[in-house]
Amino acid sequence: MRHPPRLVVLLFGGLLAAASVLLPPRPQAVAASPACTVEYTVTSQWATGFQGQVKVTNNSAPMSGWRLGFDFPAGQRLTQGWSAQWSQSAGTTVTALNESWNGTLATGADATAGFLASWSGTNPAPTAFTLNGTLCNADPGSPQPPGAAPALKVSGNRLVDAGGTTRRLLGVNRSGAEFLCVQGYGIFDGPVDDASVKTMADWGANTVRIPLNEECWLGLDNVKSQYSGANYISAVQGLVQRVEAHGMTPLLDLHWTHGVYTGNSSGCADAHATCQKPMPDAQYAPAFWSSVARTFKADPAVVLDLFNEPYPDRATSDTAAAWRCWRDGGTCPGIGYEVAGMQDLLDAVRGTGATNTVLAGGLTYSNDLSQWLAYQPHDATGNLAAAWHGYNFNSCVSESCWSSTLAPVLARVPLVAGEIGENDCGHSYIDRAMAWLDGKGASYLGWAWNTWDCSTGPALITSYDGTPTAYGIGLRDHLRALTS
Repeated sequence: MRHPPRLVVLLFGGLLAAASVLLPPRPQAVAASPACTVEYTVTSQWATGFQGQVKVTNNSAPMSGWRLGFDFPAGQRLTQGWSAQWSQSAGTTVTALNESWNGTLATGADATAGFLASWSGTNPAPTAFTLNGTLCNADPGSPQPPGAAPALKVSGNRLVDAGGTTRRLLGVNRSGAEFLCVQGYGIFDGPVDDASVKTMADWGANTVRIPLNEECWLGLDNVKSQYSGANYISAVQGLVQRVEAHGMTPLLDLHWTHGVYTGNSSGCADAHATCQKPMPDAQYAPAFWSSVARTFKADPAVVLDLFNEPYPDRATSDTAAAWRCWRDGGTCPGIGYEVAGMQDLLDAVRGTGATNTVLAGGLTYSNDLSQWLAYQPHDATGNLAAAWHGYNFNSCVSESCWSSTLAPVLARVPLVAGEIGENDCGHSYIDRAMAWLDGKGASYLGWAWNTWDCSTGPALITSYDGTPTAYGIGLRDHLRALTS
């Protein structure tokens, strides 16, 4: 969406007891070995804290990175960890991401990591563990544990989870991180804590799209340090963890990028990432995706959207040249900076070893997919899907247009309508769009979970407590009906 900018480690004493709690793998039939096993041990415990250890064993195909997830059942709080990058969300979910030196796990190989945590009242052990989104200590094909975000992959024209069940991405966009940081005012323009994420889930959402800014992620010197680099990345990781803790899919999108463009439909004359540009830049965008992919490659629940709304067709009247620019990048007609094409960005992601599902939107602000199949980037992993954006003020707004341009794509690959909305703050257009997309088994997400005045663009809510606008009522009630 071309929205308006908003200005807007631990020492302890008094050891009371030493306890060891071992969770053995769940007994399995001979023909059904678990994909992974986790042994959880409390090696020592005292009045207010304890030391624990997890041993992760990979029983499936070799992996080049791993991400362990589990929930503390009684309010325990992680305070320190080693041999993994440990974190805990505002709720109960704990994540351990491999270090660079222990990320490779061959079939049958294991890794051990330890931690310190606090407790009060009781200290029961976690009951479910996931490794890269797959449930451990359980038969293959067992359902995800409650609250766990599904690992996703492309299967034909569907998105499926680890058990092969079809998954549609239905939800909202949480805008903010693409603009506030580069404007120097913060990272998100409102709460992104556990309560606010739960409110999105309460609408019936199973996916949250999170637009990002490449200069803020890369920590370029035009962005204040408190809102960029490691601080920005940490804030995004925290939101991703909270989204996953509520069983929702995090969808990360490159929204604002570098490069001077003053041609037709220019959003700004600034070289910096302060508005939507017609195409991503070759100078920073591949580095952005290499970094994002390395950060999340051990988590197949995270979906990556290569570029928000390409519009190289506004820079040239040659449609074929615009589609070549979209795929191949380089020197593009009407664009004064070197462009990174969709193939360049996809290669940057795959070059890290990341196999996450990736989306690529078409021309005309992702509203035109008419030549998407002809210019589709090559993905050796087969995990590429199409992205489409649909608003009441776009060109392709009718069922006949959708049937002629979207249906052929939908027949071949999954389609995710990463943004749908209408600027009249009603929901007559999205009602039609959702009905058509439902009939095709496609995915869609409303723009945007922000408290903007509808006159400046589609806004789903008037308050971060989830109070909907008239437009938001249409999306919320539809999502709830689908999940009821």
